[in-house]
Amino acid sequence: MSLDNAPEEVKLAVDLIMLLEQHEIPTETALAALEIVRQDFLRKREENTPR
Repeated sequence: MSLDNAPEEVKLAVDLIMLLEQHEIPTETALAALEIVRQDFLRKREENTPR
């Protein structure tokens, strides 16, 4: 299965999964970190949304 034609978010997700697995990050640590990242990007999106 090739990622050549995959959407950018899928490519990024695969890269992140590989990075976390290569560094043997525990699942709970990865999920907690990803939630922090998610909240940060949601905040940034909110700040950049015109009102």
